[in-house]
Amino acid sequence: MATKAVVKRQQSQPVKVDPRDEPSAEWGWHGSFPRASRVAGWLTVVVLLVMIYNNHENNTENVWLVGIAVGIAIALLVDIKKRRTAWRR
Repeated sequence: MATKAVVKRQQSQPVKVDPRDEPSAEWGWHGSFPRASRVAGWLTVVVLLVMIYNNHENNTENVWLVGIAVGIAIALLVDIKKRRTAWRR
């Protein structure tokens, strides 16, 4: 015997996306570039850290560069963790 959730899922119709709201649905693509986003994120971290070896008058710029690079790296590591544990949900 099927549960209520299974019966409800079988009875529901797929949701149609209105092309006026989201024009990309008209030609079939509706997504993102997850791998390219991750690669761009790591490249950004590397570029920010390489920018430390520039001519600075004080270390304020270095603090900002390292802080932003660490923030992006933490976000990328959280993304890796979410991708690895997504199948458990």
